[in-house]
Amino acid sequence: MFKGLGGMGDMAKMMKAAKDAQARMAALQEELTRITVQGESGAGLVRAEANAKGALTALHIDPSIFKAEDREVVEDLILAAIKDVQMRAAERSKQEMRKIAAEMGLPPDMDLPL
Repeated sequence: MFKGLGGMGDMAKMMKAAKDAQARMAALQEELTRITVQGESGAGLVRAEANAKGALTALHIDPSIFKAEDREVVEDLILAAIKDVQMRAAERSKQEMRKIAAEMGLPPDMDLPL
């Protein structure tokens, strides 16, 4: 009489798994704002810090490069450091996503939404 109800248990498991995945993704979003990555240019003369979501949080410039005639070089170094830290932030974010995917039994290269 209730022979077809076996599938309902599977559906409940799928719904729970989806809800768990959603909670883990929300936790990861928050974690990415706390993870700090660093990028640099000019052999460390300009360093940038960002969170793993790519938001720039700090910029450190060695005072030795503050000469008026070197303005364009300094600007290029700043841009290079920012690009470097953003690239590193994106990679760190991907690493964290791969961890979550593996824990959920998904392929590590699966593109999960952030």
